[in-house]
Amino acid sequence: MALIDTIKSRRSTRKFTEAPIEAEKLDLILKAALMAPSSKRCTPWHFVVVEDKNDLQVISESREMGSAFVSGAKAAIIVCAEEEKSNVWVEDASIAATFIQLMAEELGLGSCWVQVRNRNKNENETTENVIKSLLNIPEGIRVECVVALGYKGEEKKPFDESKLQLDKIHRGKF
Repeated sequence: MALIDTIKSRRSTRKFTEAPIEAEKLDLILKAALMAPSSKRCTPWHFVVVEDKNDLQVISESREMGSAFVSGAKAAIIVCAEEEKSNVWVEDASIAATFIQLMAEELGLGSCWVQVRNRNKNENETTENVIKSLLNIPEGIRVECVVALGYKGEEKKPFDESKLQLDKIHRGKF
């Protein structure tokens, strides 16, 4: 598939089938993440692969809203980064997460990003702390997002190019 076709067909998947994800596909997704660019090639990111159903359930309950579907995923990749290693760790982790999603689409899998940084489970607990505690993520490592993965349990049409907001493109000057 051409990259533009992968980009057009990648839509957020929140319903997954019961089919397991092959280890080879997860390995390719993780290799793609490791090939993502990072500032000064400092590679501050780390990836935690979660396949345990109980852990996926806890992650699905780690936000006030918007993460319940993680319980139906077959795997989730927690995208983290060493905060002290890069002052642009958020951007580096975000790029890696995008590579994860594009590779998953290329392999016929669905994915959906769940924002973690700056989100809360409730007024007393952050989503990040819930996930860090669950997965033994050490101090100094920040969690940017969770990417839920699985075979698509829903069909979505590819992105409609007629809806591109071409007026948002400026050439030369704004």
